[in-house]
Amino acid sequence: MAYRAINPYTGKLIREFPATTAQQVEQALANAQDFYQTAKRQAIAERTRLLQQLVTELRQNVPQYATPITTNMGKLWTEAQAEVKKAADFAAYYVQNGAHLLQDVPYPDAPNGPAYVRLHSIGAIMTIEPWNFPFTQIMRVFAPNFILGNPVLLKDPSIIPECAQAFETATIQAGLPTGAFKNLFINYEQVAQIIADHRIQGVAFTGSAGAGQKIAAIAGKNLRKSTMELGGTDVFVVLADADLEKAIQAGVAGRLNNAGQVCTAAKRFIIHEAVYDDFISGMSAAFAQRQLGDPMDPATTLAPLSSKKAQQQLQEQVDAIINGGTKLIWGQNTPIAGPGAGFKPLILEGMAFDHPLYDTELFGPVAQVYRASSDEEILRLANQSQRGLGGTIFTGDIAHARKLADQIETGQIALNHMLTSYPELPFGGIKQSGYGRELGDLGIREFANAKTISE
Repeated sequence: MAYRAINPYTGKLIREFPATTAQQVEQALANAQDFYQTAKRQAIAERTRLLQQLVTELRQNVPQYATPITTNMGKLWTEAQAEVKKAADFAAYYVQNGAHLLQDVPYPDAPNGPAYVRLHSIGAIMTIEPWNFPFTQIMRVFAPNFILGNPVLLKDPSIIPECAQAFETATIQAGLPTGAFKNLFINYEQVAQIIADHRIQGVAFTGSAGAGQKIAAIAGKNLRKSTMELGGTDVFVVLADADLEKAIQAGVAGRLNNAGQVCTAAKRFIIHEAVYDDFISGMSAAFAQRQLGDPMDPATTLAPLSSKKAQQQLQEQVDAIINGGTKLIWGQNTPIAGPGAGFKPLILEGMAFDHPLYDTELFGPVAQVYRASSDEEILRLANQSQRGLGGTIFTGDIAHARKLADQIETGQIALNHMLTSYPELPFGGIKQSGYGRELGDLGIREFANAKTISE
């Protein structure tokens, strides 16, 4: 597996990295074990202090860490800088709340006297992360586990090696101890070998369902606790009484931010028939304003996709969907030639449930829209998916929104605002979107030994 940074706007090779050797993997595992053993005897306050140093390092050097995010995966320069800041915010949340979240949980009704659960570290965590959020995806695993005392080993995608290396550089610059975090340029055979090692006690994966099944199987075979975040086909519901201007603005951002390459992006728009035409008109006008171009240029408002391969895959999917009878109601389905990975926004209407790609996550600036006339139809459309990661509802009646939210099968849902992740709130899905939670109070407990102690 070649780790090569290729600029998705120009198609030019930036740098290639050598693969991590077996000896280097063994050293990383030994260092991780040393950190784990040391952290068990260390006060949480010390790791809190060190994590704050990482927060400071990121916040004081945003352009430095944002640059590879843009040059390796094509994220808009403004979005890349915002991501570095958000990664710092994720860490800052655990600086402020980690010790509190790890306090003993009392069980006062134990029959023989006082009892409590104490949360301990378990050992090294192997995390396999995607390319679409190179810093925040790592931080949402690293920050809570560092506070807990679990070291983290990283396998990042081969197309963003400078991002993975930059995150490791940030931990070194911040003064974090050897073994707390290590980036590895490894292949999936090495991943399997690492998971099988007794020093690994947890596996965190974010990516496709197919890859997740393989990683989960390896983790299960070796009795390793795992979390899986496997993408979604999130619904964006707009009811007749919604603030249409606000809904359109959020819907466009939810579909086109990060060039549509977001697991919780708005993907299936279910619009009440009373406002359907106006919503589509507003969305189309907003889509038309987006400008493809150099992601480092402030005038560019739509980034390229992450790679030429991603561009070609999405084009093949769109062609198959349209050839299968789905209507293209806005945009021009004309591939962009050349070395870059740009993709023009499109709006597709009414994909049938029996289409082979109906339940496929379209990772790019392509919106699917559906007209609905009742709550029953909205729920039928919303739940007609084997995925359940996120969702959004816009309505003027918050009680109505809550009622619908309770019946939509998903791990999280936003009412009258665009869905995004916050460090305070647990993040994760159900069904084929995976299991387990990151962030918030649940995120720091996923890889904790909840030890029951009765006195």
